[in-house]
Amino acid sequence: MENQSSFLGTEEQPIVPPTSDEKTLALLSHILTLVTWFIAPLVIYLIKKDESKFVSDHAKESLNFQITLFIACIVGVILTLIIIGALILGLVSLAALILVIIATIRASEGKIYRYPFCIRLIK
Repeated sequence: MENQSSFLGTEEQPIVPPTSDEKTLALLSHILTLVTWFIAPLVIYLIKKDESKFVSDHAKESLNFQITLFIACIVGVILTLIIIGALILGLVSLAALILVIIATIRASEGKIYRYPFCIRLIK
């Protein structure tokens, strides 16, 4: 089980290689957050949590990342009162877009991906 880490997140090979359907659901749990926010990973997690560890891991990670982004956005909105909040919101949005794309690519490659700077509330 090789583990590659960088400031863009951590990736590792799963013990059991995922099927193509599992890869598709895993990548959907990341990419659909660009349109549905936390709803898609939540639905995918609730449906597949007992059927596929690979899909469950990706959906949980995506859901945790969306919760982390929500907290960062609340901080950014509060800090707009002292101007720096707009910069924070812009940086958080750009980082979120880049990291979601990376997570989607890793899921399509059949790797387990961990977002950096993510609060993991759902274990």
